[in-house]
Amino acid sequence: MLAVICFGFRVIVYDVLLFLQATIIDRDLNEYSPSASSTSKHLSCSHRLCDLGTSCQNPKQPCPYTMDYYTENTSSSGLLVEDILHLISGGDNALKNSVQASVIIGCGMKQSGGYLDGVAPDGLIGLGLGEISVPSLLAKAGLIRNSFSMCFDKDDSGRIFFGDQGPATQQSTSFLASNGKYITYIIGVETCCIGSSCLKQTSFKAIVDSGSSFTFLPKEVYETIAAEFDRQVNDTITSFEGYPWKCCYKSSSQRLPKLPSVKLMFPQNNSFVVNNPVFVIYGTQVGVS
Repeated sequence: MLAVICFGFRVIVYDVLLFLQATIIDRDLNEYSPSASSTSKHLSCSHRLCDLGTSCQNPKQPCPYTMDYYTENTSSSGLLVEDILHLISGGDNALKNSVQASVIIGCGMKQSGGYLDGVAPDGLIGLGLGEISVPSLLAKAGLIRNSFSMCFDKDDSGRIFFGDQGPATQQSTSFLASNGKYITYIIGVETCCIGSSCLKQTSFKAIVDSGSSFTFLPKEVYETIAAEFDRQVNDTITSFEGYPWKCCYKSSSQRLPKLPSVKLMFPQNNSFVVNNPVFVIYGTQVGVS
């Protein structure tokens, strides 16, 4: 079987939204229902975290929300609910050190786009920088440090740790403000390295967001990186009908071409290695390596 691999610069950093996707369609997802919870209550339009409160006819009515996502025509709207999240601490005495934390949940009533196609069937958990996000609420309540870590296994299963700082060897880079405010996960890359070659004029800013499958680079930066990537692959570029990628290579599925490493360099010599920065297409089936 022939495979086509396309260099799409697939950089996924799970920082903003955690997609809780089920791999078994008929699995009981235990979806949250406010009516089934004895501790739930609607957030009122007068609450300071109700962004759409000014559009309400009555300050006491439930607070509405609406979210438009980067994925084309994908949105969610509904009502905000406050409820109790039960957490346990790590370690041997986890069950003895449980806490109850008040968080705000968006209960969708109208979905569009990817939601109708089965994306995140059991919902999303907000991990953004805003006050209403789960980590922000937990930190403000004094329950955790204002941080979290997400760890994934090879089968894409994993868990989230609130208040965790990660291992001492973990590298990091600071978030950047947008119009003077820290409202989303923006990072600044100083340069990109393909193999042992670190390229000039490849600095850029990007939003790292698990709601987007790909991190899109400025056109000039991407063209420079793709050209160097192509030079080091030393194979013939091809195209694949129906896909936008311009830097593709046809190869046997049993023997993919040797791919150079892709690394992003941040300030203070911190770096991030892009694992498997290619999109693999088998016939009409698309898979990500």
